[in-house]
Amino acid sequence: MPSADSDPVRTPGDPGDPGAPTGSPFPVPSPAPSWYQRTQPWLRNFWPAPVHINGRERLRVAVGVALGVLLAALLSRWWAPSGSAPPWMVASLGASAVLVFGIPSSPLSQPWPLLGGSTLSVWVGMACAALVPDLALASALAVALAVAVMVPLRCLHPPGAGLALFAVLQHGQGVDVAAFPVLFNTIVLLLTGIAYNTLTGRSYPHPQRAAQDSAGTPQGRFTSGDLDAALEQYNEVLDISRADLEGLLHLAGRAAFQRTLGELRCTDIMSKPPLAIEGGVSLKDSWALMRREQIKALPVVDAQHQVLGIVTVADYMRLANLEVHEGLGKRLRTLVMGRTGQPTMARDIMSPQVQVAQSHQHVMDLVPLFSHGGHHHIPIVDAQQRLVGIVTQTDLVRALAAATMQAENA
Repeated sequence: MPSADSDPVRTPGDPGDPGAPTGSPFPVPSPAPSWYQRTQPWLRNFWPAPVHINGRERLRVAVGVALGVLLAALLSRWWAPSGSAPPWMVASLGASAVLVFGIPSSPLSQPWPLLGGSTLSVWVGMACAALVPDLALASALAVALAVAVMVPLRCLHPPGAGLALFAVLQHGQGVDVAAFPVLFNTIVLLLTGIAYNTLTGRSYPHPQRAAQDSAGTPQGRFTSGDLDAALEQYNEVLDISRADLEGLLHLAGRAAFQRTLGELRCTDIMSKPPLAIEGGVSLKDSWALMRREQIKALPVVDAQHQVLGIVTVADYMRLANLEVHEGLGKRLRTLVMGRTGQPTMARDIMSPQVQVAQSHQHVMDLVPLFSHGGHHHIPIVDAQQRLVGIVTQTDLVRALAAATMQAENA
């Protein structure tokens, strides 16, 4: 029995044990996040993202807005009868000018939303003012109905909701306000926007659909049908045309693919030194070389090693007189051995229109040549247009597989 004044018994790991590891044997709970830490992600949403335009574009937009509003004001003031009660200009025209000149590619800025959204919203506002006595209720109802009308008619224009409210607040001025100043103002602004945007290099009216319907044709990692499905699931109004969105996604996919391949260039994956022949080589010798090396194409070069054409197995097949009902081997032997009236040298059957690529080109540039161009072998040339290598579909697939595996392991 230990005495009362003896040291207490310590077990390994006991906090009083000198050999015990520092720190508590039990995990210490983290302190609860503060109110600021919990709300910081939400508060960060109030900080706007920068507008990625340069000073020249800012000046272009500012001048366009000023020019559009100025012409609308001058012409409307000149057109308005002297002493007439209704105003000759509406304040929402300033917001429309920002859309037309500042975001000319937006679906909300196009001619039909500008004209149709503005005019229809005024009519909706007038109807609400006439049917609903309470001004506050009529105002809210006019804005809501204006949006409800513009969306299915494909003329959603945010300043149109302001015009609906304008019509309620200015009730009693008559239905002529829809024609003047609203329609007159917007027509002047539209014509000015078309002229100014065109002269300053902006497309207006801006195409809202792709030039060709490629719903079933893959253009990258997704198709147009995939984009439609994503937009349906997103289910929100986007301030960008569908055609522009699809184009941006394809560019982003291409950039990501380029990043995956890194700085891989043709010289990194090409077969070298390349096998090539001169135009005067006999078909027998070129065929024997292709059989011996187990290749399907031979570039044809001149004395300076510049590419003149290419001979492929398909060229031999094409000239082997396939209509004759005899064995293919016999027909090929007849071709390569030569016979009166038949070609005898490589230059006679080569394809002179041959696609070449530069040795410093990115491998990514070859993908469309193989996938859409129908090429199977692409000779690679240097800065002096001399043959230095050849890239085949097998070389490209091997490079893509290696790059993808490297990206997955990174």
